[in-house]
Amino acid sequence: HRSSEFRKFLDQIEANVPSNLDVHLVMDNYATHKTKPIRDWLAKRPRWHVHFTPTGASWINQVERFFALVTEKQIRRGVHRSTQQLESDIRAFIDAHNADPKPFRWTKSADNILAAIQRFCQRSSQIGETTESGH
Repeated sequence: HRSSEFRKFLDQIEANVPSNLDVHLVMDNYATHKTKPIRDWLAKRPRWHVHFTPTGASWINQVERFFALVTEKQIRRGVHRSTQQLESDIRAFIDAHNADPKPFRWTKSADNILAAIQRFCQRSSQIGETTESGH
């Protein structure tokens, strides 16, 4: 969670992505990603394109859900004997998915989500009470 660790991560990407390719970096608005050393590092690399997710953006959950779908339906079910074979299988899955795309939809209403949060808060406060009393 420190900018020095994030910088090491960026250095690793820089070292491993061929120099003829652009790098698109999608990040949340976490303060670590916006420190001066990170901004300076990115400013010196024109092939790097930074995209920040909007604060509180729910669409990123759909992106994560798509990666979970790829993992569940392609990666875990397959046998991949090389990185090239894995990449080819992932691309084939994406091509098949895009041939008949189905949008992800929220299945819970705002009331259901708020009720779940309320139940979580109640359980959390009960845990705190139990811990404080020693039981």
